[in-house]
Amino acid sequence: QVQLVESGGGLVQAGDSLRLSCAASGRTFSSYSMGWFRQAPGKGREFVAAISWSGGRNDYADAVKGRFTISRDNAKNTVYLQMNSLKAEDTAVYYCTADGPPSRWPPRSYDYWGQGTQVTVSS
Repeated sequence: QVQLVESGGGLVQAGDSLRLSCAASGRTFSSYSMGWFRQAPGKGREFVAAISWSGGRNDYADAVKGRFTISRDNAKNTVYLQMNSLKAEDTAVYYCTADGPPSRWPPRSYDYWGQGTQVTVSS
């Protein structure tokens, strides 16, 4: 059973930074691509960023390029999302997710999801 537990959300001012963490357990973390999604109030869930199993490749939504950075520490079974220059429109619940099959890029089936962490940016 794969478990993903997010942390690091909170209430910040526009222009501030936050780093989200996602601790994974239940399988060999270093074999799977990981991603972050978000869901704002009244909107659907949207892709934010993804990183390959080795950390050598990544992808970002246009809305966050240049402001957010996804990274991973396979020794700690953790993926991170560094969020800089936060805007009010970044307010959402952020979800960590993992691809199903190992060693695949780009990820195509996010089979595992965390419970989410709330990020609120006040303007």
